[in-house]
Amino acid sequence: MKKTSFLSRAGIIAAIYAVLTLAVPFIGFGPIQFRISEAMCVLPLFFPESVLGLFIGCLVSNSVGMAFGMTTPWDILIGSLATLIAAIITRKIKQDLLVPLPSVLVNALMIGTMLTFVIMPEFKLVPLLYNILTVGLGQFLSCYLLGIPLLKILKKRFK
Repeated sequence: MKKTSFLSRAGIIAAIYAVLTLAVPFIGFGPIQFRISEAMCVLPLFFPESVLGLFIGCLVSNSVGMAFGMTTPWDILIGSLATLIAAIITRKIKQDLLVPLPSVLVNALMIGTMLTFVIMPEFKLVPLLYNILTVGLGQFLSCYLLGIPLLKILKKRFK
């Protein structure tokens, strides 16, 4: 029963992440993005199953995005892996204001780098820094502006 509950909650989290991302795709993909679903980056602090749920939700979102020409196979692989790594790190953080930070930093570095090499296979520092900065800024806004209020609501309810 425990395993079923864990997987059910992970599935619900994955579905919510995917719906929130795909509901407004024009702001959820590309070098400058603001994914409403990234507010959910705080969930690993409260629910271990959210690590799996966020990973699968990102995988589904990026896969659907590829079907509509908004992403590449690299987005599916690197983006989902970045979400998984950030969620695992987030599980270990206890200070409220630092909880969204792994999502901001991991996604900025991994997605920013991936976007740079998808757009231009030849290394150039300025586009790399630009993509890291813009992805990081979008992540910061969604994770902090939306994630911190969600964290405070969940803290009142579950801690």
